[in-house]
Amino acid sequence: MLIGALEAGGTKMVCSIGTPQGGVLQRASFPTLAPEVTVPQIVEFISKFDVGALGIGSFGPLDLNPASPTYGCITNTPKTEWQNYPLLPELRERLGVPAAIDTDVNAAALAEFKMGAGAGLQSLLYVTVGTGIGGGLVIGGQLVHGLVHPELGHMILSPEEADPMPDGVCPFHRHCLEGLACGPAIEKRWGLSAKLMTEDHPAWDLEATYLAQMCANAIVTVSPEVIVLGGGVMQQAHLFPRIREKTLALLGGYVASDRLTPEGIASYIVPPALGINSGVTGALLLGAQALEAKEA
Repeated sequence: MLIGALEAGGTKMVCSIGTPQGGVLQRASFPTLAPEVTVPQIVEFISKFDVGALGIGSFGPLDLNPASPTYGCITNTPKTEWQNYPLLPELRERLGVPAAIDTDVNAAALAEFKMGAGAGLQSLLYVTVGTGIGGGLVIGGQLVHGLVHPELGHMILSPEEADPMPDGVCPFHRHCLEGLACGPAIEKRWGLSAKLMTEDHPAWDLEATYLAQMCANAIVTVSPEVIVLGGGVMQQAHLFPRIREKTLALLGGYVASDRLTPEGIASYIVPPALGINSGVTGALLLGAQALEAKEA
């Protein structure tokens, strides 16, 4: 049975057809314009295929409380045309198939947990570091949802004394992870795109410091069995050894685990095992779950 997948981003909507195990068979991308323009394009593409369900990994914030009357709606997003838009209800009705939705980073976390770096474990933290920073957490085999979905990117950090931009770029908080370590923060701080920086640029040592603070905070709070770091910024593979070293230094040997040693941490803080396909695989898994729930 084919599954439809939607990766709903602030810049583009990527529609895919496939299965979690078999991967993507067909794909199309549309700019994220107003809903009245973009949603019909999504529906037209997916309707060409005999899909049994739809999975959506979306930008947010989202209402993910199944008991809420606005479940599946985008809420107070900066993209004003999409504020309070009923993304899940609208697509479910137009396509006439069971559908499920979660945040884009939760979809990626689900995929890495089921089929990637977290396979065989009971917990995983997936963090995407790019234009923004977000986190998806799996505990006991289940994606974590609470009062709202966790906003790991807005964790408050301790700014470095040598940081030339210690307040960060977040319009809501000073010193938060996203404001200090997202792609736009790197570019604004140094006046240079991260893509143009050499590996010895001081930006990377500062970036690793902030991401290590996040990893250490996660370890002492939710204690995931593996931390997966994805997103555009983490394409800089040289960041991983720096983050691992700084994380161990921050922990100071307090958390006793063979995974948190110089020998073990290379298999603990890792890139996505599914590479750039974590998001779409997660959306396909959400669709498969929706189909299973209907058939149960």
